[in-house]
Amino acid sequence: MEIDFTRFHQTFFEESFEGLDVMESALLKLDIGNADPETINTIFRAAHSIKGGAATFGFLDVAGFTHLLETLLDQMRSGQRAVTQHDVDLLLRSVDVVRALLTAARDGATADMNAVEQLRGELEQTLLGAPVEQATATAVPAAGVTASTGAANPLPNPSSKPVPNGWRIRFAPHRSLFRSGNDPLRILRELSTLGDMQVTMDDQHLPSLEASDAADCYLAWNIELQTECSRAAVLDVFAWVEDESDLVIEPVQAMPVLMTEIAKTQAATPAKPQLEAIQGGKENTAVADTHRTSGGESGSIRVGTEKIDSLINLVGELVITQAMLAQQAAALDPVLHEKLMAGLSQLDRNTRSMQEAVMSIRMLPMDFVFSRFPRLIRDLAGKLGKQARLVTVGESTELDKSVIEKIADPLNHLVRNSLDHGIEMPEARLAAGKEAIGTITLKAAHRGGSIMIEVSDDGRGLDRAKLIAKARDRGIAVSDNVSDSEVWQLIFAPGFSTAEKVTDISGRGVGMDVVKKNIQALGGQVDITSVDGRGMTILIRLPLTLAILDGMSVSIGEEIFIVPLNAVVESLQPRAEDVKSIAGQGRVVRVRGEILPLVPLREVFHLGAGITEPQNGILVLIESEGRKVALMVDELVAQQQVVIKSLESNYRRIPGISGATILGDGRVALILDVGELVRANACDQAA
Repeated sequence: MEIDFTRFHQTFFEESFEGLDVMESALLKLDIGNADPETINTIFRAAHSIKGGAATFGFLDVAGFTHLLETLLDQMRSGQRAVTQHDVDLLLRSVDVVRALLTAARDGATADMNAVEQLRGELEQTLLGAPVEQATATAVPAAGVTASTGAANPLPNPSSKPVPNGWRIRFAPHRSLFRSGNDPLRILRELSTLGDMQVTMDDQHLPSLEASDAADCYLAWNIELQTECSRAAVLDVFAWVEDESDLVIEPVQAMPVLMTEIAKTQAATPAKPQLEAIQGGKENTAVADTHRTSGGESGSIRVGTEKIDSLINLVGELVITQAMLAQQAAALDPVLHEKLMAGLSQLDRNTRSMQEAVMSIRMLPMDFVFSRFPRLIRDLAGKLGKQARLVTVGESTELDKSVIEKIADPLNHLVRNSLDHGIEMPEARLAAGKEAIGTITLKAAHRGGSIMIEVSDDGRGLDRAKLIAKARDRGIAVSDNVSDSEVWQLIFAPGFSTAEKVTDISGRGVGMDVVKKNIQALGGQVDITSVDGRGMTILIRLPLTLAILDGMSVSIGEEIFIVPLNAVVESLQPRAEDVKSIAGQGRVVRVRGEILPLVPLREVFHLGAGITEPQNGILVLIESEGRKVALMVDELVAQQQVVIKSLESNYRRIPGISGATILGDGRVALILDVGELVRANACDQAA
């Protein structure tokens, strides 16, 4: 039966793009004057895996181009080639080309082959011996490992001992090899990409047909490989099966050119993969990670996000059901129903533990986003003629995958703006008494039920007078005594830009308003602080997940609303003398000397008669974008975690409402859109 290997493509592309990220990150960390051998090995292994997978699935353009990268990297790690800035730049551009080729292969599109061929030519010229910048070059000693003992085995320095013309290899798999999903023929096919080889099969341990087991491997192979690749490169081919075979690799000098039938036939036939573990159908494929524990068990497993989302939804329904049971049980006599109460209490604990465990599956470290910015800053600083460094803090802070994916583009825009608008030219920084190299800092940290992300720079900061003048030119009414925080928010106005000229980097006034809208769409807030001549900081507050919300439930008559807890400043019952009416403006309330708009939720949602005097109700102070509003409600009900349901996809968009949830008694409670309520009423107040 023919197997449809296209169902494995998604996993291949995911792993390949992750490998490219690893390569890029490692290349940016390379110290040209003192290159770390393990970093070179990390880059090589990533390129090697991409090449092997591409060849296996028939993506020959990717495999062929990546083979050139692998060859260059192998020369570096074996000590045959010095590590230079030229080669690092070439490899970084090559990573971009491989990413473009993979994207085209994934999307069924056509890559820019002119760019591919141009860079292929540069790689080939470099491999043929293009001049090396010896002044900044450092040879990287090889970090070879013997197959039998795993002990360090540095390869000889090419200047003192010639590289062998080939390798004599004895490859004897253990009988259990097939059970781990590995295929020895796949190993041989991959080995053939390193050079010309001759293979002799050893079947001396092959039993009779009656005594054989189809699940066991009985064959061994003797191989003579003509190649200039190092021992480490050969060992990498056997990395999948090193613990499940007896392997001997010996150097061979002046070996004649040999090519066997297996090399000829398999080079023209796409290999059929034997993956570690395969589960699922056409779309939902889970593939076990190749990293193994000492006990031989898989250390991690790749699972489609749609399966995790389904699991999260089911746990959410379980939380709702548990809340319903708890509410019904509250009416029972705890003495007469002691065992039932104990069981419900245990169910509550287990449900919350399960909820936390399932949510943690979707959590990814912020380094998933932060790792893309060293390359961005490196390339953009060179284009602008500036000098800049990136400092990251809190890379291990975890955030829901869905939030991380949606915050990546806004952060990208903010970092570009910091470098383009914030960081000055080196001579200007020196004249201002600063270091020539500017610093951009990315920070992430948990704070309560939110994550705080900071994007800051030590550049020129925002010019208050310039922003006000620009706003007035655009017809935006701004008073001279407006607070700094409100002035800084002007940069988020649609079409607003202070750039002196339009460039391909920034200056068209497109983007900052979108950044803010995207952050607010995630239930987040964005604030700015700035010091003239010393830099600025943009602070983003986001919920840890879009599925669960810590909220305060409040009542208005018979209706229950949920106020996101991270937006609640405090709740209080005001005195009558603290509430004032302003003609045509509504009412305001004084709270410890601060005048705040008073917003009766009953009137906002047209809920009819009820408590009308603030001193008879409760005020909930909420904050967004540095501004506060006092919401007037009838009563505080409880503080609780709720499962967020999309109201827009199940009903329609309602102003002032961001979603809904199901309460323990089965009723639907609406979740307030704090940002929209604050913006609407702050505008009314200013009018």
